Parts: sequence; C-alpha cells; structure tokens
Amino acid sequence: MAGLNLISFAVCSNSRFDDVEVTATQVVGNVFVLTGTGGNIGILTGSDGILMVDDQFEPLAHKIEKAIKVASPNSPNKVTYVVNTHYHGDHTGSNVYFSKSASILAHENVRKRMSVKQKGPGLPVITYSDGVKLYVNDDRVHVKHLSSGHTDGDSVVYFEKHNVWHLGDMLFESRFPYIDLKSGGSVQGYIQNLETLLAQIDDTAKVIPGHGNLTDRVGVKNLKDMIVATFAEVSEMKSRGMTLAQVIEQGLDQKWQAWSWSFINEERWITTLYE
Repeated sequence: MAGLNLISFAVCSNSRFDDVEVTATQVVGNVFVLTGTGGNIGILTGSDGILMVDDQFEPLAHKIEKAIKVASPNSPNKVTYVVNTHYHGDHTGSNVYFSKSASILAHENVRKRMSVKQKGPGLPVITYSDGVKLYVNDDRVHVKHLSSGHTDGDSVVYFEKHNVWHLGDMLFESRFPYIDLKSGGSVQGYIQNLETLLAQIDDTAKVIPGHGNLTDRVGVKNLKDMIVATFAEVSEMKSRGMTLAQVIEQGLDQKWQAWSWSFINEERWITTLYE
C-alpha cells in the first residue's frame, strides 16, 4: 500500500526467533499493524494507552514492545488491552507477558480452549458471547464475534473512527486459509462469515488480515470467491465418487496455484474442502 510509514528494527534474543524482524506500519492515524512471525498485530495508540489485537509468540514480546515504542514515541508505552481474535498460539503467545499491564479480551470459547492447557496469567479475563465495544483513544472499537468459521471463537475488530478492520484468521490475504475443523471451524461457516463482513466493510476501509498484506474490501471478496469456487470444484469431483487421493492427484484449476503457500499448500487445502 503506497504512502505507508514503515519502521523496522531487530532485537537480539536467545531462541529460534533471533532473526525475526518486527515491523510497524502506519495504517491510518494512530492505527498500526505489526508484522513479524505469526498473526498480524493491530495496535491503536494514544493517551489512554495501547489497545493491541493479537500478540504473536512469547519470545517476540520484547520486540513487539519495542516496535510499539518506536511507532508511537509520544504515547504511553503501556499496553492496556489485548484482544485475542481466536486461541491459536501464533495470536496469543505473548498473552502472559502483556497481561502484566493489560486486560485480555476474547470470545468465551477462546478462554475455554486455552484453559485446557493453560492456567493463570495469559488467559482472557474478559469474555463475551456476541461482542463488546471499547472507547479508547478517541475511537469506538467494536469487537464482534462471528459464528464458526476459522474456529468456534473467532472475533473481528473494527476501529470505527479510522475505518480500519482487523479480521484475524477470518482473512488470509491472497492465500489458502487455514480452517481448523477440529476446533469448530467449517468451510461453509467461513464463507458465510466473509459474506457477513462484505456487507459491513465499505470500499474505503483498510483491512488488516490475520496473515498477509494490508488490503481492503476487494481482498476480502477475492478470498470469498476463491473458497466458493474451489469448494465447488472439490464437491463436484467428490460427487462423482472420487476419493480424496484422486482429487488431490487431479488438483484444482491452475488459476489457484498462486494461492498455495508453505503452511496451506494445494493438497492441504483440497483435504480441508473434501472433509
């Protein structure tokens, strides 16, 4: 996206995350997106403190904190709120670290799933069933739960004043999405959620995906159209009695090859659609 302000740095640590660079990009006004390894982080800075959407992996917490300070040197550095868009570790890994100063919010199913393996600090302390609004840094921030799509605890965040959306893993920009079928996700639900979002996101909005580059309403529509088309392809082959192995061998239309990536390649995407 042209005209965005880019700030980068690297901080030494003692883990496999040593070479990870955390980059803060100004989306609009005092809304930034932080990228490193894991899900994209959204932050809203200001005199009330920092509202953060997702927080990647725990070894990156200091780098994330440094990115916030560099991106917004005149704001309090304290993270006041963390919203988890779902429970996966690449979006919640630094919860324990940031819970020292922040209240963590998430859908009630996120706390339930995280509680299976985790106790104490780092769990969401504020949960909701449908959503919640936060009035922070002169913005009204809408946190909205969506029905089962990526998981059964998905939320999206809308910064009303700035017209910026953070869609968590309800949006993998220009790549096959991960749909966690074992955690309540579904292909049909994912499609329905994208249709719901397309009815709310206008043409001037900026959209932060869970993974991938900053985009807009067109990026959301492109993902929805791809899922609908590839689901139809796989369903048609399955209706002819083809096994999963045969569908994988046949493959999808060549126009979808560019959507394959390291985590969800074509074979894994076909498997999700077939199941």
